[in-house]
Amino acid sequence: MEDLAIKNYPPEDRAQILIEALPYIQRFAGRVVLIKIGGSTLVNQNLFDRLAEDVVLLHSVGIEPVIVHGGGPQIGQELKLAGKETKFIDGLRVTDQETLEVVKRVLKDQVGRKIVAAIKSLGGPAIGLSGESENLISATHINHDLGFVGQVTGIAPEPLQAIIKNGEIPVISTLGIDHKGQSYNINADTAAGAIAGALGVQKVIYLSDVPGLLSDKTDVSTLVSSITIPKIKEMLNSKEISDGMIPKIDSCINALHQGVESAHLLDGRIPHVVLLELFTDGGIGTMIVEEK
Repeated sequence: MEDLAIKNYPPEDRAQILIEALPYIQRFAGRVVLIKIGGSTLVNQNLFDRLAEDVVLLHSVGIEPVIVHGGGPQIGQELKLAGKETKFIDGLRVTDQETLEVVKRVLKDQVGRKIVAAIKSLGGPAIGLSGESENLISATHINHDLGFVGQVTGIAPEPLQAIIKNGEIPVISTLGIDHKGQSYNINADTAAGAIAGALGVQKVIYLSDVPGLLSDKTDVSTLVSSITIPKIKEMLNSKEISDGMIPKIDSCINALHQGVESAHLLDGRIPHVVLLELFTDGGIGTMIVEEK
């Protein structure tokens, strides 16, 4: 991405980029922004490196990032290598005990550690933790057919608040735990919305492999740049929103109902997409807000 480096722009353009960012930096300083990472951002090394730079830059200018991650592609690869068949019901991975152990290992020991290491390599003070830690994500099973797939029943924000107060960046693996100590595989989008609401963050951002919310999912020119909850519920009821976008939208609505100012669906395939959303006049992707 050398051709996109700021040093290749004329001096006046470089200055304008920085000046445009200033009011947004001032606005968000001291605020918490939750970023849910998924899709290509986790498997494309260039995109992953650019995201790590974004996170460290946010932290360096006084914004408090919180990272929530999934690991679907990596889990699928590990299960394939183990000769384990993967089944899905309504977009959720059927999780028996063997699959659960793979999920825990991949999320905590592979994906989570990779994100923490990348942030630390750039001077960011990241710390990894699982939703099982200190009952951060309380959960219960959804149904027998899904096995150890959990639904979130509660979030304990205190451990995260302590990490943020200490000047560190939490990186959260989306596992949950019940009152008996049983672990569960939690949908990362669902977990992100619940955590965002419990923390009362300024913004929650979802990175995936689509430009945002499309009114016609086969046509990228139908990107919806901004929408309110009532309008998005109409799209849900009319089946304009389907498949993997549904848990993202439900998560956004949940977070907004708990007081989060705005939710953003961004294309994680765009380098530095988080900075483009937060620090430029135009923004990018889809913004979801309560009814105006």
